[in-house]
Amino acid sequence: MDQEIEKLQVISNVITQYLIDNGLQILITLIILAVGYVIAKKLGKAIEGLMIGKNIDVTLSRFVGNSAHLVILVFVIMMVLSRLGINVTPLIAVVGALSLGAGLALQGMLANYAAGFTIIITRPFVVGDTLSVQGQTGLVESVHLAYTILLDEDDVRIQIPNRLVVGEIMHNSKEEKLVELCVGVAYKSDPHQVIAIVEEALKGIEGISTARGPIIGIDEFADSSINIGVRFLAPTYQYFEFKYAANLAIYDAFKKQGIDIPFPQREVNLIHNQSS
Repeated sequence: MDQEIEKLQVISNVITQYLIDNGLQILITLIILAVGYVIAKKLGKAIEGLMIGKNIDVTLSRFVGNSAHLVILVFVIMMVLSRLGINVTPLIAVVGALSLGAGLALQGMLANYAAGFTIIITRPFVVGDTLSVQGQTGLVESVHLAYTILLDEDDVRIQIPNRLVVGEIMHNSKEEKLVELCVGVAYKSDPHQVIAIVEEALKGIEGISTARGPIIGIDEFADSSINIGVRFLAPTYQYFEFKYAANLAIYDAFKKQGIDIPFPQREVNLIHNQSS
């Protein structure tokens, strides 16, 4: 018991003597570290605010600001370690080796980050655009380094890893989405009249894009009907609402004007063979 107390006393004396000899140096080092952290944080925020003020994309601005903060902080830490007499060269080698191992283990995640950086720099789409990729469609709610979040009409947030976005075929229709309809009318109907009726019916629906007016025409000549194709742009967040409203408006207009919507018909001929 006495030996343990003596050992603790020796350790305490060594620590006390070290603090007496190097107390000022340690205090200055801690002050440098604290000041460097504050400067790095403020400078990162300043760069982010400057870029946002220049109307640069928010995601890119935050990425550059955070990167500047991290670089300055690493520089301050290395300076502090050198001041304490710690050789940073072996530390850099160890960090490099650990980074290589982590890179091999986390290559999928790093691929997402690399793809996210590409998206931020090239900006193939921005927040608010309508994106269709990997069979998913929705408004771009946010773009992160690792993933992109889409928001569909049902308020479902769809998170897509960025590596599945970059290099894939994507459709970007900005804030709107294309609505495609097809309705059949009897062959006895006048296609010119039918097209005019559909066009007039769509005018009664508020919210349909007028920048690019509805495209209406004969889509095909089917077995029992002339199929009229209808294409127009509507707000993505109300896609199904406008689709259903357009179908109902066309149906009501056809009913009012006496336009027949035929149902499929088949002729069946029965041949009766009498044995002689």
